[in-house]
Formats: sequence, structure tokens, C-alpha cells
Amino acid sequence: MATVTVSPGAGATTTLTVRNDGDIVEAYTLEVVGDCAAWATVEPARVSLYPGTSETVTVRLAPPRSHEVAAGEVPLGVRVLPAEHPESVAVPEATVVVEPFHELRTKLEPGRRRGWLGARFRTSVQNRGNTPVDVVFGGKQAGEELRLAFAPERRSLKPGESADAGLRVRARKLIWFGAPVTWPFEAAVAESEGAGAEGEQRERPEPLPGEFAQLPLLPKWLLIVLAALIALLLAWFALVRPAVRSTAKEAGAKAAQEESRQTPQGGAAAGGATGGGTGGAQGEDQGQTAGTGQTGSGGAADGGSGSTGGGTANTQQSSETIDVQTGAGAKKDGTYRVPEGKVFGVTDIVVANFQGDEGVLTISFGERKITTIALETFRNQDYHWVTPIRIPENAAVTASVTCSKPGTPATGTQASECHQVLNVSGVLSDIAP
Repeated sequence: MATVTVSPGAGATTTLTVRNDGDIVEAYTLEVVGDCAAWATVEPARVSLYPGTSETVTVRLAPPRSHEVAAGEVPLGVRVLPAEHPESVAVPEATVVVEPFHELRTKLEPGRRRGWLGARFRTSVQNRGNTPVDVVFGGKQAGEELRLAFAPERRSLKPGESADAGLRVRARKLIWFGAPVTWPFEAAVAESEGAGAEGEQRERPEPLPGEFAQLPLLPKWLLIVLAALIALLLAWFALVRPAVRSTAKEAGAKAAQEESRQTPQGGAAAGGATGGGTGGAQGEDQGQTAGTGQTGSGGAADGGSGSTGGGTANTQQSSETIDVQTGAGAKKDGTYRVPEGKVFGVTDIVVANFQGDEGVLTISFGERKITTIALETFRNQDYHWVTPIRIPENAAVTASVTCSKPGTPATGTQASECHQVLNVSGVLSDIAP
């Protein structure tokens, strides 16, 4: 048998001649052995030969187009087993050259996302070819209103191996007002230039379409409300306020006229009434003064008694910061412990994920879990309570961070560890005796 070359997904043949050099009629069974056995057959698989005669059989090769059939040289063997003399079995060999082929399967998830300034996607690729490849992740957007960044940008894949790359889409500017704007873009995964040999089968993956729906920072209904408020203010200054001022002036003028009419007629009576009223007022003031002296004495005694038995807690506004830094795949707790003799009434919490880390943040007050947040869902988050949440002395405010993947801050360089900052504000009070 001669060396034969075959392409996965196609077929090839080679021949083998079987000769009976014995002195009796012999039947031979033929079977392919070795790495090619799964996709090779012999036709016919059994021959009968008279002494001194021969027959040529065909070996058909049909490797599937799969990454499991590696490119390169594969040994081919055909076992020839005589029925009458099995001890004379022979295994002639040849070499099969399996040609390389390239095939990539790519996917973008999800196909559409919304956000004010940016969003995250995931690009996956699988090497379905039968030879190792180096792939490059890239993307483009027609109007260049978006910036596309892949992490990582290159990967080396063995046959059948899969890999993912994160895609961060970011708009170049904010939309303050108006309707949402949809920006279509394309992601692509291709083999790096210069990889492989000339003439190899290559399949160029189709571009992966995606959309980023950029939301306005201020919703449309807010413009309507502002326009309505401005219209009401203009109506007030233009129509209502002048009418109110005019009515007030007319009422004041009418009252002055009536008072001027009544003053000449009741002057003497008014004077007498005024004198009497003054005297009565003086007498009444004296009575009240005496009574007040007695009441003040009793009030002082009561106040002293209340002051001795009650006690007033001293309160002050307080703000504490918890800073937690931890590496990928690790978990770390940051705490603030309420001082002894104090009670902390929490009214506000502000959480900062300024790097865009991925992971989980859990906030607890003492033994009470307040909330658990996925880090990738926010950059800044705040919570407020009208009624303060009271934390007793020696209890702790705990920020527990489980870091899955450090993010990339505004510097553009991926951080080496996750970094979260928690600010807790409220009222710190003394425990009343």
C-alpha cells in the first residue's frame, strides 16, 4: 500500500493485493487496524484464492470533519488472516496523511444591552478544527460613537478547546435628555495573520452583530414636568400675583376708610375705656406676678427632681468609612465596631465600586444581614432610612467582599485586586443611664 492523503469530511482510497502462495485453496479475512480503524473499511472484507492466484482489494478512508481527527500522519494497517493457516497472519502497513482544516464557532451574549454610558458583553469561541490556532478578538462600529475593548485580545486554542473574552462597550459621551439611542456594532473572532501553512482549509467566521441601547441620563417625563412648572410660575407672575396684590390693596384702603369714619364719634368713650382697661391690666399683672412667683418655685423643684432621675443622651452626627481590598477568588471582611457606651443610629449608606469589579458584597449590621449586591450591577449605590437602624455598643457594621474578577478603573489598566469603599452615616449617641 502506498501513502495516501485524505481531507476530513471527504474520502480517499488505496489498494492492497492479496496473493495465495500456498498449495491449497485459502480464504482470507481482511480488517483495518490502528488509528484509522474507526473511519476505514476494506472491500471486499473476505476473499478466497486458489494456489498461485491473487486479488486486489480496496481500502476506503472517510475521516469525519471533526476536531477529534487530528491533522498529520496516521499509521494504517490491514490485518490479513488466513482461515486454514491462521499462524500465517500478516499486517501490511501504510501511512495516511490527514489534511488540516480550520473551523471556528463564535457567539456573542447577550445580543443587546442597555445602559447610560456602557455595558458588558461576552464573546465565546470554540476551535472546531483539527489543528491548534491563535485567535484575535476585535470589533467595529460604523460611526465610532462607541469604544470596544476585549479582555483578553488573543487566545491560543487546541482542537476542540473553547474560550471566552469579555467585551466592554462604552459610549463616547452621555445623552442628557431625549429618547434612547441604539448603537449597532459588530464583534469578530479571527485567526491571527500568518498562522498555519499555505493551502490549509480555512473558514472565516461571520461577524457577530450586537446592540447597545444608550439611555438618557434624565428621562423624557422630567422635561414635561419642568415645562409644566415653568408654565405655572409664569402664570402666577403674569395673572394671579397682580390680582392678589390688587385685592389686598383694595381691602386695606376700605379698612382705613371705615376706621377714619368711626374715630370722631367714639373718641371719649374710647379714652375712658382705655383708662379703665389700663388699671384693670395693672391689677391683673400684679396678681399674675404673685402667682408666677409661687409657680416658679414649684417648677424649679420639679425640674430638679426630673433632672436627677432621668438623664439625657448626648448625640452627634457621625460618619465612618470601611475600605476593603481583596484578590481574585478570595473573600475579605471590613468592619466598623460601635464604641462601648454608644449607640449608632444608621441613616445612610453609600457603596463605591469605582473599578467595576465583579463579585458579591454583603452588608450586615451586627447579626442582621442588610443586603447582598452583585458588584458588576453598580458603580455607586446608596441607601437611606427615615427611621435610623440602631446598632448597640460593641456590635459591628461589616462589609464582606467576595472577589470574582478585579475591574478596570478610569486609568485603563486592569486592577490586581478588588477594591470597595463603604461609607456609613448616622447619629452616635451615649447610652442613657
